[in-house]
Amino acid sequence: MSMQPVTMSDKKDDDGDVGVVLETRQKTQKPPMYKVMILNDDYTPMEFVVHVLERFFGMTHAQAFELMLTVHKKGLAVVGVFSFEVAETKVTQVMDFAQRHQHPLQCTMEKE
Repeated sequence: MSMQPVTMSDKKDDDGDVGVVLETRQKTQKPPMYKVMILNDDYTPMEFVVHVLERFFGMTHAQAFELMLTVHKKGLAVVGVFSFEVAETKVTQVMDFAQRHQHPLQCTMEKE
């Protein structure tokens, strides 16, 4: 008596349907971005604002000077758009740096 292996075609309850696995792809949403803004005040020296923009936002002196003038004239300016973690870090760095140098410079972030 030889034993034959049982194959799928030997099963009596097989209805012959071929199963198809559909791969559902979830759309990856881009994480929300946050605008980092510098606010004008009457006490922080313009040179300090230029230095902050160069140091923490990688701007050239010319770019930083232009943006500092925008802050001065309009009351605030967006200095960059980042992921939440990066924006939060930049705001903290700027605020700590301003505080250490005893300037009231304000830096905030808001969802884009």
